[in-house]
Amino acid sequence: MLAGCITAERPELAVDIPPAYRAAPRASADAPPTLDWWRGFGSSELTKLIEEAQTANFDIAAAVNYSASTSRSRSSQAGGSNVVTGSAGQSERSVYTMALNASYEIDFWGKNRANSRVAQENAIATRFNRDVVVLSTVASVATAYFQVLMSQDRLRTARENLAAANRVLILINQRFNAGTASQLDVAQQESLVATQRASIPPLDQSLRQNMAVLAVLVGRAPANLKVRGGSLYRLAIPRVTAGMPSELLAQRPDIRAAEAALAAADAGVEAARAALFPSITLTGQGGITSTALKTLFTPEAVFWQFAGNLAQPIFDGFRLEGLLEQAKGRQIELLQTYRKAIISAFGDVEEALIAIADGAERERLQRDVVMSSRRAFEIAETRLREGTVDLVTVLQTQQTLFQAEDTLAQVRQARLQAVLSLYQALGGSWLPPAAEDIANTTQ
Repeated sequence: MLAGCITAERPELAVDIPPAYRAAPRASADAPPTLDWWRGFGSSELTKLIEEAQTANFDIAAAVNYSASTSRSRSSQAGGSNVVTGSAGQSERSVYTMALNASYEIDFWGKNRANSRVAQENAIATRFNRDVVVLSTVASVATAYFQVLMSQDRLRTARENLAAANRVLILINQRFNAGTASQLDVAQQESLVATQRASIPPLDQSLRQNMAVLAVLVGRAPANLKVRGGSLYRLAIPRVTAGMPSELLAQRPDIRAAEAALAAADAGVEAARAALFPSITLTGQGGITSTALKTLFTPEAVFWQFAGNLAQPIFDGFRLEGLLEQAKGRQIELLQTYRKAIISAFGDVEEALIAIADGAERERLQRDVVMSSRRAFEIAETRLREGTVDLVTVLQTQQTLFQAEDTLAQVRQARLQAVLSLYQALGGSWLPPAAEDIANTTQ
């Protein structure tokens, strides 16, 4: 009962948790993907890269460590007295001893129990910290892969646009030779061709650099990784399940880590408060000892000792009180960290949901822009062959189409990135975690 009187009290959480997300879809949607959420994008190459990163990434490997130490010492025999017995005379002496020692501190105030909880909760927090690294690494692999695909799409578009600009340049040169176009018309088109040609090297550089980033994430040298890639438009975009509950955030490893750290701080306050009370220790020792091996197992060689110890801190310069205040301060600090983790998680999810909704609408509108721009350019190119169009109009339609197609690739990548951000914000899946899974992670 006395131990119950010193149980640490945690300040109120005081976080307003909404029952659902403001930007979550209301209509029914497809069934949510599996816990291996990256499979929802429908890319076997992406799946292979992510699975390889989970086993070969160096950041994940560094998140778990093991240490061991050993030492060896030798007592000096150069002193004036025997080192073992503490008396002068015989410099070397053999003593045979077999003993059993036992010590037990009565956990009357719950100090040892609280310290045990501190160690357990810190171990749990460490495991969740590793999960944070894993989730971040997986998201980084997917992001790098999307960047590779976007660079390939933009590079492919730039080369196609360069070919189209060259076709128009040939037509203008033909008109110039026929006397129906000016040198200015030729120069303007040549400038556009040069601009398109100059846009290719930066895109090629971005492609190769993103491949190098991807190689490091999967634990390989860039020269040893080959990425086939393809196109962003071949990736599937998983649909967000309607009615996602806010309880999904319970599976975020950073929140679980903050929760475990807070539980450790609670136990730390309890242990620091219990240290102010007396400690009761019982010790016992028994065995046999003799200077001769032949008399080791005789009754005369038996020895035993029992002792009890009661220690009560009286004055220690307020050290224990200071440790208690420090533990309380740490508890308040981790409580605020826990609150921040929860609120930040809601913010991350809302931002991702908004980006997904707006990204889908933006991509639809940008596709309309590309279709209209392509139709206008095709008409302008046809009329240029017929000699019935102003060359300024041709130049404008080319530039509009080239910019629209390049923007579409970036919009597509942003939409995929928004889905990836939602996965990461929800801790890896928008499937509700099973109750038994949550219980297992805290055991």
